[in-house]
Amino acid sequence: MSKTLIIAEKPSVATDIQKALGGMSRVKSDAGDYFEGEQYVVASAVGHLLELAVPEKYDVKRGKWTFAHLPLIPPEFTLKPIAKSESRLKLLAKLIRRKDIGCLINACDAGREGELIFRYIVQATKAKQPIKRLWLQSMTQSSIRSAFEHLRSDQEMQPLAQAARSRSEADWLVGINGTRAMTAFNSKNGGFFLTTVGRVQTPTLAVVVSREVEIRAFKPRDYWQVEADFSASAGEYAGVWFNPSFKKGADLDDKADRIWSGEKAQEIRAKCDGKTGVVRETKKRVKHAAPPLFDLTTLQREANNRFGYTAKTTLALAQALYEKHKVLSYPRTDAKCLPTDYVENARSTLSLLTQLPQFASLAGKPVFNGWVKPDPRIFNTAKISDHFALVPLPDHLPAKLSEPEAKIYDLVARRFIAVFYPACEVDETTRVTEVEGECFKTRGNVMVDPGWRAVYGMAAGAMGKDGALPAVSEGERVRALKAEVVKKATVPPPRYTEATLLSAMEGAGRMVEDDELRSAMQEKGIGTPATRAAIIEGLIVQKYLIREGRELRPTAKAFELLSLLKGLKVEELSEPALTGEWESRLAQIEHGTLSRDEFMAGIRGMTEKIVEAARRYEGDSVPIEAPVHLKHR
Repeated sequence: MSKTLIIAEKPSVATDIQKALGGMSRVKSDAGDYFEGEQYVVASAVGHLLELAVPEKYDVKRGKWTFAHLPLIPPEFTLKPIAKSESRLKLLAKLIRRKDIGCLINACDAGREGELIFRYIVQATKAKQPIKRLWLQSMTQSSIRSAFEHLRSDQEMQPLAQAARSRSEADWLVGINGTRAMTAFNSKNGGFFLTTVGRVQTPTLAVVVSREVEIRAFKPRDYWQVEADFSASAGEYAGVWFNPSFKKGADLDDKADRIWSGEKAQEIRAKCDGKTGVVRETKKRVKHAAPPLFDLTTLQREANNRFGYTAKTTLALAQALYEKHKVLSYPRTDAKCLPTDYVENARSTLSLLTQLPQFASLAGKPVFNGWVKPDPRIFNTAKISDHFALVPLPDHLPAKLSEPEAKIYDLVARRFIAVFYPACEVDETTRVTEVEGECFKTRGNVMVDPGWRAVYGMAAGAMGKDGALPAVSEGERVRALKAEVVKKATVPPPRYTEATLLSAMEGAGRMVEDDELRSAMQEKGIGTPATRAAIIEGLIVQKYLIREGRELRPTAKAFELLSLLKGLKVEELSEPALTGEWESRLAQIEHGTLSRDEFMAGIRGMTEKIVEAARRYEGDSVPIEAPVHLKHR
């Protein structure tokens, strides 16, 4: 009897699929286990098993890269196994070649990269069987069974497959040729000076260098503030002078509470010191919803801010919690929602978390109070591409975690619990005290109902630096007990940390002026959650960036590269717009409105332009100019 081989992207997904289908036994193998029953064989990759290779007859060994061998544009692309997972590829090849395997089902992740992983396996193993596509957006048992009832045809998936291959080959062409051309240029006077470039790493580097240029060009400006302490019948409070008619203009340094003349500041102080003023204030109750569930990038940012963990470290810890301890969902996700049908699983996870002492009094409340509802802000399959948000799993409690692993689990678990709690309610008070025609502003916040903030140990009461304010009646007269002038200075923008660089990469679409390209990058940014940590680490390994404490600082090599690209007039390699343009055109391939041949012809043209520009360039470098508008603090 003919059987169907189902290939998942990861072992955990293969396990979930065989559970949903039932009737299968585990078969142990040195290369990894698989499952087999009367109708199905279920096996998995472990992510990417193959990568594009330089065809041997076109290859030139590192250290001998010259323009004579460029551009490197092979007539066809070859694949090579990734060494660490080669045994898994051999297992899949053995299963594919079995005479009783009559059909293949692609059960890799629902998205472009999942399609690419499967297509490369088929190509490398020369599989001849008919192909069907399992499109999974949720890993619940009912969703898996439903997806099997609606398998997609191979023909239906061809546009996505073509877009996936195009993305892979385009990155390869630009990365290989750009790196070898820049290296050849920098090595033309002898030696070997590796100069890597890429569609993703170079724009990321440009973001950091641009900030460094701002910092170096920055010139501090002195300004003054007038601060006063006021005495009301119910107590004392402080205020800061401000200009109520202030409007933001071209001067980015200017703010309503800044005075650019020390003499004027002293005049205001003398005018108000010891005088009586009148108070008016406004109060409004504000509700703050819990932050959304973590995707990988927001988890990496939070862990960097809280614990100083690098993006690479956080990913490794989350991966261990997923693979080794089996207590977290798949971490390489860009989604902040759960599938629409995941409500019961969420209730089960909360019930499980009550067994942990730190969550015992917190995790049960959402279930007991009926707060776990099909809220589209939390449960929304339409907002999930490949994987749902990073959350604790309902199957196992964590045991024997290292301290760093426990910290990451705690971050994810608290965020998961908090998202089901009611909004935090705060009374925000803005008080204006007018003395001799001059206005002083005071703010105070009082937490009325902590809501989700209770998960983080907060209770009702004063919050923030100013805290609660002594009560005043409308129009009450108060005395300025003491007024003083404080001299300050503007400061440059801060250097990027990994947390802020991850945010910049995620939001890189905002840097793109073209509306269509910005829209294409809306969900993408520079890189993906799965690759951003490796991009940052790669820039450090290649000595483009160095870590100083939590800060990332560009090296001279980084400035030289971007200066060279500017001199060559191939700045698009360092601009986020290139990613936006590619994403836009790849989406057109997916929708059948642009041919793969047309896209790749454009990529080959770009590759030839880069190589030719480097070959003909006679200069050394071009100074990097400071941005026109510097955002001072």
